[in-house]
Amino acid sequence: MQIRRDYSQPFFGSRRRRRGTGRLLFAYGLFMGGFLVFVSTQFSRLQITALDMVGMAPSPTPFASTLAGQAYDKYLAGDLDEAAELFSLASQQQPDNIDYLYEYGRLLIELDRADEALPLGDRMIELAPDDPRGYALKTKALVWVDRSADAVPVALAGRDVNPNFAPLNAALARAYIDIGRYQFALDFGALAVENDPMDVDARRSYAVALIFVGEREAAITQLEEAIALHPNLVNTYFELAAQYKGLELYELAIAAYERIRTLDPRNPRALLRLCQTYSEIGQDSQAEAYCEDALAIDPNYAEVYTALGMANYRRRNYEGAIDNFEQCIANGSEEVACWYLRGLAHYYLNDCDEAWDILEEALPMAEAIPGGEGIVANIAEGLRLTTVSCPGYAGRGVPTLIPPTPIPPTPIGG
Repeated sequence: MQIRRDYSQPFFGSRRRRRGTGRLLFAYGLFMGGFLVFVSTQFSRLQITALDMVGMAPSPTPFASTLAGQAYDKYLAGDLDEAAELFSLASQQQPDNIDYLYEYGRLLIELDRADEALPLGDRMIELAPDDPRGYALKTKALVWVDRSADAVPVALAGRDVNPNFAPLNAALARAYIDIGRYQFALDFGALAVENDPMDVDARRSYAVALIFVGEREAAITQLEEAIALHPNLVNTYFELAAQYKGLELYELAIAAYERIRTLDPRNPRALLRLCQTYSEIGQDSQAEAYCEDALAIDPNYAEVYTALGMANYRRRNYEGAIDNFEQCIANGSEEVACWYLRGLAHYYLNDCDEAWDILEEALPMAEAIPGGEGIVANIAEGLRLTTVSCPGYAGRGVPTLIPPTPIPPTPIGG
C-alpha cells in the first residue's frame, strides 16, 4: 500500500497550528491582564506623565521643610495670611513637628484666630511636655480668647520647664495685664526683653504693660524697637500709632497708618484709623474720604459707618449721619453713638418722635457703660431740648443730671 503525501503542507501541520494559536492567545491574555493591572495601579502617575507631555501637569507638592522656608519668607515680608497657609500645609505633612505647629500657632494668633491656635498649644504640650513653646503658645492663645486667668497657671507650668524663654514670659505679662496685676506684667515684660532683645513679641508685650502704668513714651520706645526688628509687621504700626495719638502726635500717627497702607494697600482698618484721626484734628472732609475708601473695600464694616456718621454729624450733615448710623446698627454694631447721636440728629431735623424714641432707647445702653456719664448727660440734654422745642413732648420727665455735659455741636444759628 502506497501512502500519498502532500508536500505542500507541513507534517502534523494542523496540530501545530492549534497549539501555537492557543499559546499566543494565552500570552496575549496575560499581557492584557498585566497591562490593565499596571494601568489601574499607576493611573495617577500615568495621568501626570501624560499631562506633563502637553505642559499641563500640576506642580509637585513641596517638602514640608520647603513649605516652612517659604512661610518664613512670607512672614518677613509681612504676608501673614500666606505664611500661615504655608505653615498649615507643612504641619499637615508632619503633624507631630513641634517647630511647624509653634510657628503656625503664633501666626494664627497674630491673625486674630487664637481659637484655632489653642488646640495646637495643647497638642504641643502633649507631644513635648519639656518644651516651653507649647506652654507659651497656649498661654498667649488663652489671653487672646479672653481667658487670662486660665493662662497664668499654664505659663507658670511652662516656667518650671524654662523660666527664661522670652515668648513665655511675654505671654505671661499679657495675662497679668488683663487681670490687673500691672507690676507683675511690668516685671515679666522686662524679663522677656532681657531674655531675648531680638524678640518682637517681647518688646510689644512690655510696651503694653508700660502703657497701662502710664509710661507712654517708654512704650513708644519699645514699639519702635519692635518695628526696627520687623519693619513689615502691620499690627505693631497700629499699636504705635495709637500711642502717638495718645500724645497728640497726629502727624506721626498718620505716617504710621500710611506705612501700613504701603505694606497692605487694601487694609480697611488702616483707612478707618485714618478717618478717625483726621476727625480728631477737625478735618472731617478728609476723614469722610478715608471712611468711604474703607467701605469700598469692606461694605459691611460697622465701625466705619460709626466713624463716618460721626464725621457727618460734626459737619452738620444730619441726613448723612442718620443713614450711616442706621448702617452701623444694621451691620451688628452695639456702639451707643449709633443710637444717641442718631437721636440728636433727628432732633436737629425737627423729627421729634424719632428723636425722643431713639434717645430713650439709648439711655439705658449708656447707663450700662462704665464711665459713660458724659454720654448719659448728652442724652438727657437731648431729651430736655425735645421737651422744650417739640410741643407734643412738653412736660415730659427727663433724667436730672448735675451738672450736664455739653452736647455735641448744634446747627449754625441753632
